[in-house]
Amino acid sequence: MTASVSPPPEPPARHDPHPRPGPGRTARPAPAVDPDVRERTTGHGLPRRRSVRTLGPNWYAAVMGTAILASGGAGLPLRIPGLLPVFRAVWAVSAVLLVAVLAARCVHWARHADQARADLRDPAVAPFYGCLAMAVLAVGGAALAVRAPAAAAVDAVLWTAGTLLALLVAAGVPYLMVVRHTIGDGQASPVWLLPVVAPMVSAALGPPLAARLPDGQGRSAMVLGCYALFGMSLLLTLLILPAVLSRLLHHGALPVAATPALFLVLGPLGQSTTAVGNLADAAPGTFASAAVLYGVPVLGFALLWLGLSAAMVVRALRHGMRHSMTWWAFTFPVGTCVTGASGLARHTQLHALAWLSVGLYALLLAGWAAAAAGTVRGLFSAELLAAPAPAPAEPLPTRARTT
Repeated sequence: MTASVSPPPEPPARHDPHPRPGPGRTARPAPAVDPDVRERTTGHGLPRRRSVRTLGPNWYAAVMGTAILASGGAGLPLRIPGLLPVFRAVWAVSAVLLVAVLAARCVHWARHADQARADLRDPAVAPFYGCLAMAVLAVGGAALAVRAPAAAAVDAVLWTAGTLLALLVAAGVPYLMVVRHTIGDGQASPVWLLPVVAPMVSAALGPPLAARLPDGQGRSAMVLGCYALFGMSLLLTLLILPAVLSRLLHHGALPVAATPALFLVLGPLGQSTTAVGNLADAAPGTFASAAVLYGVPVLGFALLWLGLSAAMVVRALRHGMRHSMTWWAFTFPVGTCVTGASGLARHTQLHALAWLSVGLYALLLAGWAAAAAGTVRGLFSAELLAAPAPAPAEPLPTRARTT
């Protein structure tokens, strides 16, 4: 009996990724990869897919920034003939944006409820729900400022809805931060101001609407209610601002991508100056002098913070800061300084304040152009709403050959 010896197996043929041209073959050059195509594809070479899953509440900032571009321009002390229709068109764009973002956010909650709940549990995202209330209020107030069709009715509906939302987020988001969020030392952020400044927007935009009511209990109650909204927002802001400044002094600058958030501090400063000015218009005999006594020092601090924030943004740009939705912080907060300076110019009749409001509006226009251009570009390239990349496929397990 003889043992049969099987011949050794032949080695598997190698696959040459770059085969040499043989007889009758011609070499094909490797296709060139367009860098723009690479930019719009995932790591697997597939085109990026847009998804509302990544559309968070911060998108309401685009509505706010566009609305205040209209209302801030319409309220400038220097009147230029022919610009009111332009501001009315900008308001129309903000109204369309509000409807579009509201619809997209409803789809977000319907299809991606898990992500929506995760956003509420995230201390870096939950404060952006204040943008929802401020977007509704800003579009309503801009309708009255540009004298849009049925402006009083539109503003009445949006101011009422926005004020209820402002009260909800001003109490709800701090509640979540206390009982649900885990916040470490040195994590204070200017974003924390977003929910607490929403009642201040209601306080600033309520008096022009109250002026359309007849004299009596209803009008007086609305004006005093705006003062209450002013107080609750101001006191919460005074509690948060020291924590933000302490974080900057003890832990250094914000991350490069988050640097534009420093402009958010301008929001309560400029909006409170606007609020006292509008409240003085609603009750000129009582609060006119208070508007100037409060507004001038606060606007001065706002200009100081504006200079500090601008210097930090220049530093971040030199360190490679690219466009993100955070750039919309360059719009609404600066716009509140525009309306605040315009109100002070109206009450003091100082030409210097009038020109200051014009200069701030030019800065607002530049910030809006930069944020809008980057957002449109990001939407077309699917960078801002790119769906999460699929997980890489795991290689199939290989089995050892046995003889």
